[in-house]
Amino acid sequence: MTAATAGAGEVPAEKSAAGLQLWIQPVVAVILAAGVLGWAFSRDLTETQTATINTSYIAKLVGEHLALTAAITAIVLIVAVPLAVLVTRRRFRWLAPVFIGVANIGQAAPAIGLLVLFFLWTATTGFWIGVLPIAFYSLLPVLRNSMLGLQEVDAATIDAAKGQGMSELRVLGQVELPLAVPFILAGLRTSLVLAVGTATLCFLVNAGGLGILIDTGYKLRDNVTLIVGAALSVAVALLVDWLGALAERYLGPKGLR
Repeated sequence: MTAATAGAGEVPAEKSAAGLQLWIQPVVAVILAAGVLGWAFSRDLTETQTATINTSYIAKLVGEHLALTAAITAIVLIVAVPLAVLVTRRRFRWLAPVFIGVANIGQAAPAIGLLVLFFLWTATTGFWIGVLPIAFYSLLPVLRNSMLGLQEVDAATIDAAKGQGMSELRVLGQVELPLAVPFILAGLRTSLVLAVGTATLCFLVNAGGLGILIDTGYKLRDNVTLIVGAALSVAVALLVDWLGALAERYLGPKGLR
């Protein structure tokens, strides 16, 4: 077998291994969720446990958790990507350390501290009181990666696009941002993991989520409810991270995959 033939044979094998690795995570998440729910529902539950461990209530909490994660992610993208575009323009580059410094503060501060401070400042509770502080907490990875992706675009490529008569706006939309997509998606995956994990704290401000099960189980010393809440939180986090991996693999420019 020649070296060229061996090299050609290795590529499908590598793709197959990468595909297998991509699907292991959701399978583990589904098995974990199904296993813990099957274990919980097969037990002789007390009346108090039945109030929390039932299909409709668990589905409601999972839905709330996913809604929190989706809202946090949307806010992070809406804020971080335009900011990255702004501070990578020549006239506004001096603002980059300012915004990175502010985002660093959000990342460095404990998520529970941000939630409590925002609650005290607004003197209210609810969905957005949970979403906004965690969006601030999750902002840095997308902002930093978006800036890096835009900065890594070859200047010669930009000059060539402008030489073809493209305006700055068209260059940004058709050249710079598409080439920066892999960096943005990598940052987004990190932010997703932060968002789905810290969303378990949103019960503190009456924003819902799977943290309610964990808190209920802890307060009542109910190990069944506690285990169900913790295991489902892990399963949802694994599934959300897997969605981020899918986005990284399939949403970037075809030539860069």
